Amino acid sequence: MEQKIFQEIKNTMHKKDKFLSPYASKNEEGLRLNQESQDIRPNYFRDIDRIIYSLSYTRYIDKTQVFSHKENDHISKRMTHVQMVSKIARTIGRALSLNEDLIEAAALGHDLGHPPFGHTGEAILNKISLELGLGYFNHNIQSVRTLLKIENQGKGSNLCLQTLDAIMCHNGEIELAEYYPVSKDIETFLQEYNLSYQDNNIIKKLRPMTLEGCIVRVSDIIAYIGRDIEDAIRLGIITKDDIPQNIKNILGDNNRDIINTIILDIITNSYQKPYIKISPNIFTAIKELKKFNYENIYYKANTNEDINQYEMMFRKLIEVYYYQLQNNKEEETIYQSYLNHMSKEYRQNNSNYRIIIDYIAGMTDDYFKKQYEKYKNYQTKSSKN
Repeated sequence: MEQKIFQEIKNTMHKKDKFLSPYASKNEEGLRLNQESQDIRPNYFRDIDRIIYSLSYTRYIDKTQVFSHKENDHISKRMTHVQMVSKIARTIGRALSLNEDLIEAAALGHDLGHPPFGHTGEAILNKISLELGLGYFNHNIQSVRTLLKIENQGKGSNLCLQTLDAIMCHNGEIELAEYYPVSKDIETFLQEYNLSYQDNNIIKKLRPMTLEGCIVRVSDIIAYIGRDIEDAIRLGIITKDDIPQNIKNILGDNNRDIINTIILDIITNSYQKPYIKISPNIFTAIKELKKFNYENIYYKANTNEDINQYEMMFRKLIEVYYYQLQNNKEEETIYQSYLNHMSKEYRQNNSNYRIIIDYIAGMTDDYFKKQYEKYKNYQTKSSKN
C-alpha cells in the first residue's frame, strides 16, 4: 500500500482516540512484551483479532459455564458468557468514553484458560496442580498463560500489556463497590503473574491497571448474576418466587432488568470519574444476589457424585498422558493433537506435567469426555521422576 494512503487510513482508524475520556487507555499507550511492526489497526483492535482467531477462542463453543450435561440448547455456554461480558462492558465503556477496543479484547479473552466443567473443573485442576508441585491453578492466570505461552504453537500472541492485565485481573468472583486502576509496568505485571502460582492470596489482591480492565471485571459479575438465574429457572432448579423480595425490589427479577439497573447505576456514579463505582444499595443487592446464587444454584449445579466422577476422570487422563510422555508414545493423542504442533522451545521449557495441565485446561467438555472414554482402560506403569 502506498505510504500516503497507508497513513491516511491509519489516522482514520485511530480517530476515536481523540474523543476518549482523559482517563481512558489510548491505543498509542498499548505496550507489547515484544516489539513488532505496526499496521493500520489500533493496538487493542489488533488484540481483538488475535483473540478471536485463536484456537482457544474457538473452543469456547463447548465449554461449561455453570451447568454440564444438560439437554437444553438455551443454557449458557462459555462462549455466550464472554460475549455478554463484552457487550455489557462496551455499553458502560461507551457511555464513559473509554476505549471499547481494549474492553472488547479483554472481555473476549478473559476465560480462555477455563478448563472443562467450569469452576468445578478449575477446583479439581487446582487440587491436582498443587499435588504435582506446579502451584495454584486459576483460570484467569491460565488465560494469560494461554495467550503468553501456548497460542501460536507455544510462541504466544504478543498482546498488549493492558489487555493481558485486564484478563489477569478480571476475577468476577470478588466484588467491590469501587474499582480504582493501579499503575503498572511490564515488570510489575509479570511479577504478579508469576506470584499467582505461588501465593493464592495474590489472586484476591489483583487490581487492573486501566479503567477498561475495571469495567471488564465488574461486567463479568453483571453478565452471569442474572443469566445464571434464568438458566436455573429453565432447568427447574429454582423459580422466580425463590428470589428474595428485597433483591427483586432493587435489581428486578429477570436478567434484562438486573443488567439494566446495574449498568445505569455504574454509569451514573462513574461518569467523568477516574474510578468505577456502584452505589451502596445496588452493591448490597448484588452481594445478596450472588449469595443467593451460590446457595441455590452453584452449590447444586453438580452433585458430589458428579464432582467425584470428574476428579477421577481428570486423574486418569493425567496418569495416562504422563505415562505416554515419559515413554515417548508418539502415536497417542497428546502428541498427535497437541504436542506435535507446539514449538521446540515449548516442549523443552515445560515439564511433562505442565504440558498435560495446559492440554487438559484447553479441552472442551466433549473432547475431555471422549478422551476419557478412549483411555479409561489404558494400562500404565505409574512412575514419577
